[in-house]
Amino acid sequence: MKKVFHYLKPYRVRILIGFIIKAMGTFMDLGLPWVLAFIVDNVILHKKVMPILWWGVVMIVLSLGARTFNIIANRMAASVARDTTKCLRHDLFDKILSLSGTQLDYFTIPSLESRMTTDTYNIHNMIGMMQRIGVRAPIILIGGIVITSLMEPVLSLVLIGLLPLLFLVVYLVSKKGIPIYTLLQQSVDQMIRVVRENITGVRVIKALSKTEYEKKRFEDTNSEVVKKELKAGSIMAITNPIMNLLLNLGLTLVVIVGAFRVNMGASQPGKIVAFLSYFAIMLQAVMAITRIFVVFSRASASAGRIAEVLDIDEDLRVYTERNESEEPKDRCDRKEMGGRDNFIRFNQVNFSYANEPCIVNMDFEIKKGGSLGIIGSTGSGKTTLINLLMRFYDVTSGSITVAGEDIRTSDKRKLRKRFGVVFQNDILFADKISENINFGRELSKEQIFESAEHAQAAAFIEELDSALDYELSIKGSNLSGGQKQRLLIARALAGKPEILILDDASSALDFKTDSMLRKALRENYGGTTTIVIAQRISSVMKLDHILVLEEGQMAGYGTHEELLGTSEVYQEIYHSQMMA
Repeated sequence: MKKVFHYLKPYRVRILIGFIIKAMGTFMDLGLPWVLAFIVDNVILHKKVMPILWWGVVMIVLSLGARTFNIIANRMAASVARDTTKCLRHDLFDKILSLSGTQLDYFTIPSLESRMTTDTYNIHNMIGMMQRIGVRAPIILIGGIVITSLMEPVLSLVLIGLLPLLFLVVYLVSKKGIPIYTLLQQSVDQMIRVVRENITGVRVIKALSKTEYEKKRFEDTNSEVVKKELKAGSIMAITNPIMNLLLNLGLTLVVIVGAFRVNMGASQPGKIVAFLSYFAIMLQAVMAITRIFVVFSRASASAGRIAEVLDIDEDLRVYTERNESEEPKDRCDRKEMGGRDNFIRFNQVNFSYANEPCIVNMDFEIKKGGSLGIIGSTGSGKTTLINLLMRFYDVTSGSITVAGEDIRTSDKRKLRKRFGVVFQNDILFADKISENINFGRELSKEQIFESAEHAQAAAFIEELDSALDYELSIKGSNLSGGQKQRLLIARALAGKPEILILDDASSALDFKTDSMLRKALRENYGGTTTIVIAQRISSVMKLDHILVLEEGQMAGYGTHEELLGTSEVYQEIYHSQMMA
């Protein structure tokens, strides 16, 4: 909770003012039973109408004042909860965007979605309730005890005797409830993951007639969530019946003892009536406190999950040249790696994921303006190389340099601005075509259309109703696969990148369009260093060099002609594709 309280600091003045206003309204509520007792015991005895009316006006003023102050304070509480949660979401979203690939794998996307939505909502509820009921209930409870002690000390002992039992129940139940809510949120993460997978793959599910199977899978995860909700709810719900029992026993004792005291002449009827009123509103206050503990228990679990993300250490820190002891041990010598000839250099790179080697002894270079094709079977490590080059992950050993600089000594934003990338499963947003290509880079329409032409997308864009202003559906579902790929390539080209990476970016293109695209890249982006990951040899055979991967290792490196004579893996791929 410390992390959440830190976000409340900018609103301390607003919270204090709201506290004062809420306290004023609550004290007015506490004054009503006292005025009623005074009227019954002192004013009515004189049998005069005007004093009764005047004191009635006082009660109306107190009631209206209490309602007004409470409404103002509640609105201020809502604004604090809203603004605090907004800042918390902003920082959480910013942190999520900065997570490394390893950290994203650790948290998982569904869990991060749950933390951004459900967990922040729980925090929002807690902040609002703590300012509303969290202020009012303790004041009513403590103020009620003080007033009733002054009014009827004997009867107040009954209430004071119950309080330790009530708070013991709340403590024990909340202590048990917080861990259960943490487990509940983990089950919600799992359910979101299943929902996300099914929504993403709904066409595949329908095509393979696996609807019933996926329904059963969702039902299992949903049942697990319900099971944990039931367990958490059952434990937290224990407070209400126990407190009701204790408070009703106390109320019964008050009525019995009060009746005896009035009969003995030791107390007045008005005080007993007022005491019963105080007991009733204090009962509501205690029940409100139990609700606070339920909400606090849930929010505490959510706060821990949010803090886990916000407090995670940076695992892709930038090493500086000034502190040699903090630089990567395998950092390449800048003079040896620098210069035009070795623009991109993989130097004895090894990478393991979950202690399993994925990339083994990778050693190659790409000249500035040169091109490299990467080909290999599924799971051979093609995309992993790109993830390492863009520093989504850090190498286990060895080094990668760009323009003679170890990427671990370069600012990540500066490094990634060099790249134009189309990933294997890239995404288009529900926005105009122009905005999907522009991507917040403030490019002119001429630049956007030029990149679309080079990506072979201009022809079909001009045929659409609004051309560049055509609105895409979510993930570009109102376009064909080939059209989507061409827009993604146009986005990558629009920024005039130093390094262009196309990860299986032309798999949905026909041979003619693919050939025209490769020709456009050669003619218009000759100074751009290009890396093409492909399944088809025809997409890489005319590039400067081709890297053949097999199980994370180099199974060949050279030109198309060289590999036909030296690499058995490349020969197999060539014969299976070209000879067919």
